[in-house]
Amino acid sequence: MSLPVGHTARPMRLDDAALIAEQSAAYTSALLGFPKHSPEDVANYLRDPGVDLATDGWVVNGPDGFAGSATAVRITGGSHVNVDILGEDPAVLGWLLDQAERRAREAGRAEVILRVGVIHSDERLAAILAARGFAIGTSAHRMRITFDGPVAPPVVPEGVVVRRGAPDEASRRAAHAVLMEAFEEQPGTLPRPFEEWAASRESRSTFDWSQVTIAELDGQPVGMTECNDNFVSTDNCGYVGRLAVVPSARGRGLAKFLLRNAFAVDAAAGRAGTILHVDTSNPTPAVALYTGVGMRPDLISDVWMRTIAI
Repeated sequence: MSLPVGHTARPMRLDDAALIAEQSAAYTSALLGFPKHSPEDVANYLRDPGVDLATDGWVVNGPDGFAGSATAVRITGGSHVNVDILGEDPAVLGWLLDQAERRAREAGRAEVILRVGVIHSDERLAAILAARGFAIGTSAHRMRITFDGPVAPPVVPEGVVVRRGAPDEASRRAAHAVLMEAFEEQPGTLPRPFEEWAASRESRSTFDWSQVTIAELDGQPVGMTECNDNFVSTDNCGYVGRLAVVPSARGRGLAKFLLRNAFAVDAAAGRAGTILHVDTSNPTPAVALYTGVGMRPDLISDVWMRTIAI
């Protein structure tokens, strides 16, 4: 597919972050009534060491300026490619999807799964993806709790030791090991190898290692939360980027404790609430867990997928 007459494309640059955040806010606000991403969230994503903007991102300009953008980022060793795409002209969106598919084919694997998150009410992009052979594989809910006053810290479950912060490599490796074991049954969400994972956290302006909490049983790390400030500027909310409990420690109330601990920390910091995202195909009863502690969905996105045989 070719770009419309009068349109040009170039590789994305880090200094495009403010423009893309502004365009994304306008587009998603029209669909939702609020911006889906904060400017900090966009900038953090583009500066992540796992993203090579020279090959993984594109910006399209038309006669009136910005016309669209996309990134295609390999995850889980290249077996999946996450595509973030923005634009209104179907021809521009089609061209950007072509670039993402071409990039996926360069992964050097027998097959690659393309994943595109689409706001549930975005009928235009959904129709374009359906016409190209994509189908909804799962959905992601953005869950939120709004505080109506102070939040008391939860009681630590019996036998559990709580470590607040991950100031050194040993504690960071312990948190990462919990993530790897907890998400082993979800290949599309498996964290990156430790060095890449740690480097990506170091690159984020909204993250500090003090925002990691580790829960131990019998001296072994079995649960963790990794929080950040992605939604402070837009919603005055804390954000739980990851919550994980290893299978052998589930059923002890650890996940609820870790969630309520995050709520208490956010409330003490003057936040209006806490936000997180959940994949509805998660094999654990995650949605019930979050609704059970008072969280409710305020944004639903469908994850459209297509398997490409190389």
